[in-house]
Amino acid sequence: MSRTHLYALTLLVATGLSPARALAQGQTRISGAVAAMDTMNRDRSPKNRWWVSGKVTTIEGDPIQGAEVEVEPLNAAGEFRSFSTSLQGLFQTEYWLQVDIFKELDVTLTVTKKGFRKAQETVALTDPSQAWIIPITLRAPGEDPRLLAQANLIARLAPRLKTLGAFDKLSAAEEKDYARGVEDFLSRKRPDLALTPLTKVMRHDPSCVQCRAMLALAELDSADWDGAYRNLMLAGQTMRADTSLGRPEPLIALGVMETWRRHPSEAAGVFLEALKYAPQDPLALQELGRSQVLTQEWEAAEQALSKALAAGAGPEARLLLAEALLGGDQTQAASTELARYLAGREVRTMPFEVRQLWVQIENRKKLEAAYIKGQPRGEAAIDHYLRRPPPDLKGLEPAADQAQLASILSGVGKSVAEFFKDFPNTTSLEEIHQEKLGRKQKGGETLERKFRYLCATPAKAWGPGFDEFREELPGAQTSAQALEAGFMLTSGFASASLVFHPIYQAQADFRYLGRQKIGGRSTYVIAFAQQPGKAHVHGAFKFRDLALPTFTQGLAWIDSETYEIVRLRTDLLAPLAEVKLERQTTEIAFAKVEFKSIGREFELPQQVTVNVDWNGKHLQNEHRYSDFRLFNVEAVEKRKPNDFGERSKEASKPQTPP
Repeated sequence: MSRTHLYALTLLVATGLSPARALAQGQTRISGAVAAMDTMNRDRSPKNRWWVSGKVTTIEGDPIQGAEVEVEPLNAAGEFRSFSTSLQGLFQTEYWLQVDIFKELDVTLTVTKKGFRKAQETVALTDPSQAWIIPITLRAPGEDPRLLAQANLIARLAPRLKTLGAFDKLSAAEEKDYARGVEDFLSRKRPDLALTPLTKVMRHDPSCVQCRAMLALAELDSADWDGAYRNLMLAGQTMRADTSLGRPEPLIALGVMETWRRHPSEAAGVFLEALKYAPQDPLALQELGRSQVLTQEWEAAEQALSKALAAGAGPEARLLLAEALLGGDQTQAASTELARYLAGREVRTMPFEVRQLWVQIENRKKLEAAYIKGQPRGEAAIDHYLRRPPPDLKGLEPAADQAQLASILSGVGKSVAEFFKDFPNTTSLEEIHQEKLGRKQKGGETLERKFRYLCATPAKAWGPGFDEFREELPGAQTSAQALEAGFMLTSGFASASLVFHPIYQAQADFRYLGRQKIGGRSTYVIAFAQQPGKAHVHGAFKFRDLALPTFTQGLAWIDSETYEIVRLRTDLLAPLAEVKLERQTTEIAFAKVEFKSIGREFELPQQVTVNVDWNGKHLQNEHRYSDFRLFNVEAVEKRKPNDFGERSKEASKPQTPP
C-alpha cells in the first residue's frame, strides 16, 4: 500500500498541517470497546501513544461534516475503528503501543460520504511525539466535462513513464520493484497493488522523479487524491533543486490537478514550467490552452492550442481552440475549427458541451449578420438611437461640436480604470422588486426578494472585472422557483461602466451631446454604441442552456468635475430575433458610498431598473442596494460556484424563465 511518511513531509506544515492534540473530536464509534487503557493497566510494559488525526474537506477546501472514517492498523495489534467527522471535518483517535515492539504505526484510512467518491490513504506514522492533521480530500461524483478526464490523464502520461531513463540510477532491486509496480498498475489494472512496490522504490531513492510521478498516478487511480497531489508537489521541488532530473510529466499531472482544484491561473504557471523541459509537448500545450480558456485569455489560449495541434494534439485541443476563437470574437474561425473537429459527424450525436458550443457559434453568426446587414452600426447607430431620444435628456444644453469629446473620454477612462483597480471586496443588501407587466405596462404579478450581494476582485485575473455572486437570504423564494414562475434575474451592474474603460473604448463609438444638471450635479452627457465586430465586453442573455451575447447603445451622465459616472442607461443595439428579445433597457443611478475603515468613497449602483420585452412578455426588475460592507475575500472564496465563477463584464445579464 502507499504510505505517507509524515516524518519526511514536515514541509507540509506550511500548507495546512498542524499539531493534532488540540483537535475537537467528532462523534466516535470504536468497535471492540475493550479499551486500550484497560489493556495498558494490565500490561505494565512502557507504551507510546500514537495519534491518528485528520481533516476531511472538499476539493475546494470546505470541511465535510459527518463523513465516515474507518481506521485500520496494518502493523500493530490495534483494533479497527470507525467514526464520523465533526462540524469542522475533523477526526481523531489514539493507539497505545509497546515501545520496544512498534517503532512505526501504519494505518489505512478509508473515508466515505454520500454524494462523494470514496477516498483511501495509507499513512506511516514514525514518531509518536509528533502528530499531524492528515488531509483527506473527497471529490464529487462524476467529472467536469470541460476539464481533462482522470482516465485520460493517466492513459496519456503513465505509458511515458513505463521505461526508466538513463538518469534514473536505481539499483537492480529497485528496478525490479518499479517493474512490478508498473506491471500491476498498467498491465494488470490493479493500481492498489502497485502502491507497495512503487512506495518501496521511493523510500530508497526519493530523487527518482519518474518513480514519484508513476506512484502519484497510481495513487490517483486508487482514490488517494492527497497522496497523488503531495507526491507531484515533491517531484516539482526535486526538479527545481536539480534541473538535470527534470521532465514534463510530473508537472503536467500537477497542472491538471490544479485545474481540478479550480485554480486555472496556477495551473497555467505549472504548464509553462513543464514546457521548459519539453517545449513541443502536445499535452502540456493543450492543457495550457485549456487553463487560459478558463481564465478567458483568448488570444494566449489560441496561440497555445494552435501549437498543440501542430505538435500532434488530438481532437480535444481543436474543440478548445474553437471555444477560444469564439471567446475572442473570431466567430467564422471558430466555426471552421468546430467543423474540423466534427469531421462530418452529426452535431446532434455529440456530447452536450459540443452541441452547446455549436449553437453558440451559429447564434453568434446570425447575430453578427443581423447587425452588419440590417441594423445601424457605430456613428449610424448613435444617430438612429437619438432620433427618438429618451426622456432623460430634458433640459440638455446641446454641444456645439465634438471638440471636448476626447478630453471627456480621457477623464472618464481614468476614473473608471482607478475604480476597477482600487475597489475593495464588498457585500451589500440587494432588494429586488420583480414584476410581470401587462400589455399596456400595467402592474401584474409581483415578487419581492432579498439577497446578500458579493462583489469581489479576483486575485489573479485577465483584464478588469469583478466576480459577483448572490447569497439568497433565508425564507425567500429560490432563484429556480422564481424562474419557473416566469420571472427573470438580472445582474452585473457594478461592471456596467466597463465600456468606458481605456482598454475597451476603441470597441465603441461615442458622441458628446452636451451638459445637463442631474441631482444638482453638472454632468457631461455622452451617447455610445458598441461595435459588435470589435467589442470584447458585452452582455449575455441566458435562455435555458444558451448564453447569447448582447451589445448595447446608451447614454452616460459624467460628473464634469470628478469624471465619475453618476447615471447610465443602456439599450440593445439590436433585438435578438432568434430568442424573441425585443427590448432590454437598464437604467442605473449611482451614489457615493463611503467606507470609513479605508478612508475611501466610491460611486456605486444604488437603484437599478431593468425592463425586458421577451417573447411577448413585459418584465421589470427594480434593484435597490444598501448596507455596503467590506469583507475579506478569503472568507467567501469557497462560496463560489463550481464553474470558476463568472467574471461580470456586462451591464445587465438577464436569465429568462423556461
